[in-house]
Amino acid sequence: MEVEDKWTNDREIVMAAVKRIGWVLKYASDEWKNDRKIVMAALKQNGIALEYASDGLRNDREIVMAAVKRIGWVLKYASDEWKNDRKIVMAALKQ
Repeated sequence: MEVEDKWTNDREIVMAAVKRIGWVLKYASDEWKNDRKIVMAALKQNGIALEYASDGLRNDREIVMAAVKRIGWVLKYASDEWKNDRKIVMAALKQ
């Protein structure tokens, strides 16, 4: 899928897109992949969006928990710290 930069850099368009199809975070600019509100909106729609979140947000406990509560196996995209967190692992296993 080819997406023009003018759309991937537009916050309003990116937010609308990830609310409908979470994994399209993949096509957002790095700025929006590091935007907590955009990433949380994407995760609420589809936990797979964790794969495309910035490294910093993949190291954020709340972000990781939101993702694994939707789709447990996305724990593999979290930082090592959260892969060893009992509560996060338990939340992932419940999915």
